[in-house]
Amino acid sequence: MSAETPAAPGQFDHRRQQFRAWRGTRPFWAGLFVLISGLPIAYFPYAHLQIGHLTLAMATTAGAGSLIIGVLLVVLGVSLWFQKHVRVFAGVAAILLGLVSIPVSNLGGFLVGFLFALIGGAMAISWAPGAPPAEQAQGIGPATGTTPAAAFPQDAGAAPAGPTENPYSTGPALTKDTGGTDEPNELSGTSPANGANGRHSAG
Repeated sequence: MSAETPAAPGQFDHRRQQFRAWRGTRPFWAGLFVLISGLPIAYFPYAHLQIGHLTLAMATTAGAGSLIIGVLLVVLGVSLWFQKHVRVFAGVAAILLGLVSIPVSNLGGFLVGFLFALIGGAMAISWAPGAPPAEQAQGIGPATGTTPAAAFPQDAGAAPAGPTENPYSTGPALTKDTGGTDEPNELSGTSPANGANGRHSAG
């Protein structure tokens, strides 16, 4: 039996494409930055730095506040992944928590957590969902750049044969007589064809 599984590479590519599609529908990088910002803010107040035989305790009197800020930032980062409709609230809250962490938690985790919270919060506020491809292509005509014929139904049929009467013309209207010839229809009584011999009928 061969050690190679032919379905494994295809399954990996399928999973990777699924992850890319999931990542593109939400502020993924904003959530990742906000989540990372909470780790140094919550860790440094409880850490001990060992320098040779010297142990440096970085704990502060506001260690509990640092832990709360760090946990809240982690929760906000996860919320940006799974609850994208709260992105504005989560972004503003992440920026405010990052600012509060400067005096509370060792300058915001030595400015590392503060910068991550600031950048991640700004990315979360500015993120907007993209339009589906079907909606973007809607209302666009063929590739030649012409307008669809359905937009102007009066142009879809064949043009009428023969001259059409202009409703704004001031000249005499053409009417067909019994012989089929076009004669000017003079209603003023000045044409000899109507027998008036240039006289207007009174009454």
